[in-house]
Amino acid sequence: MERSISHFAISREEDNYILHFTDDDGETIELTASFDQLDLIAEAIDTALDQDEEAELGEDEDEEVAPVDSED
Repeated sequence: MERSISHFAISREEDNYILHFTDDDGETIELTASFDQLDLIAEAIDTALDQDEEAELGEDEDEEVAPVDSED
């Protein structure tokens, strides 16, 4: 079942980053990511938002967002 994010935070720990997600029920999940993984996530978010913006303007409505996999 999908959960909605009610809070998000990011912190740094040595060479990695810790992503903290809290859902509407107050449950928290912490995920560790490298700089390269966060860069891929940021690129995927930018792509998805750009495509949504284009769809709102009536451009490239059939284009799908490709999943991003990390090899780390």
